[in-house]
Amino acid sequence: MSGLTTFGLTDEQKLMRASVLELLARVLPRERIRELDRTGTFPFEAFDALAQAGWMGLLYPEAYGGMAGSHTDLTVLIETLGYHFTGVATAYLPTVVYGGMHVCLHGSEELRREYLPRIAKGEIKMAFALTEPGAGSDAAAVQTRARRDGDHYVLDGQKLYTTCAHVADYLVTVTKTNPDAGRRGMSVFLVDAHAPGLTIRPLETLGRRATHANEVFFEGVRVPASHLIGRENGGWGQLMKCLNLERLCLAAGGAGNCQRVIDYARDYARERVQFGQPITKFQAIAHKFADMQIMAETARAMTYRVAAMLDAGLDPAMETAIAKIAATEANFRCADLGMQVMGGAGYTMEHDLQMFFRDSRINLIGGGSNEILRNVIARRMDL
Repeated sequence: MSGLTTFGLTDEQKLMRASVLELLARVLPRERIRELDRTGTFPFEAFDALAQAGWMGLLYPEAYGGMAGSHTDLTVLIETLGYHFTGVATAYLPTVVYGGMHVCLHGSEELRREYLPRIAKGEIKMAFALTEPGAGSDAAAVQTRARRDGDHYVLDGQKLYTTCAHVADYLVTVTKTNPDAGRRGMSVFLVDAHAPGLTIRPLETLGRRATHANEVFFEGVRVPASHLIGRENGGWGQLMKCLNLERLCLAAGGAGNCQRVIDYARDYARERVQFGQPITKFQAIAHKFADMQIMAETARAMTYRVAAMLDAGLDPAMETAIAKIAATEANFRCADLGMQVMGGAGYTMEHDLQMFFRDSRINLIGGGSNEILRNVIARRMDL
């Protein structure tokens, strides 16, 4: 039984959570999740099922086939996906949030009308290409160049660690249109992932095997000028707004997965008998579970507070950074404690705890490393 709390949720949000959990239990049972992790296969069936149920359009306006949901609605959904399987949350987010919200918030009316309904229907997948070999935490240092050539731009450069690029139809790509202007020379484009001159190569990673990180190479890739998202050289502000939303989602997925780790390890510990009693009766084990639950509830409270602030029209950059740090570090720490509770069993591929451990580690890096986000917090404190 799910340990996710429904306190504070509306009746509609409670129904959303129950519906999504039922859908995922049906199309993505635990045996299938293990197979996806083992074979490195994208969860196509879950992606399609979420689209058919309407969840791809949750945050988009109704005019574009969406549901006009709130940031809190999105948090409920991502927390639920993260609880069932972080891989399905990672499959959902690049298309709907990391890529799609750039189009939704900053794209032209033509781009919105052409692409948002197709995302909502699950007809296309997207990925967000920002990080480069020499531009990770220093996002303004991107070197991928976009040069105007008539009614097109020509892109040359390389991206790294681009999640889900190998299954994407389009890449929302951050470039330099004025290479000498730093952050004031950045522009964002919607790029056809099958365009001539574009090569995508999956990377082998420790975790998140079902969704892959990828290298992306641009060699003279021609992109219609109409596929510029927002204005030329205005990409930095757009990027910061969308990264704020990405960090909310990372926090929500981390909070949800904290509870999955707790539930999974607890089910094992209740059945594991040593010295004549279940190991949950030993204080050393019970206190580990208490610490895990404290971290999960703290992460959840911070995440929902940020969602409420965004719904109120605020710009909670500091609070979002706090929630992302708290939730992702709690997720990794919970996985570590869960493995300790399960002992040798947690370290074997027979049990899911090792997957939770592997998958949780990347979120301390992605979406802005937690070290960089501590810098964000310090700046907001005027330090």
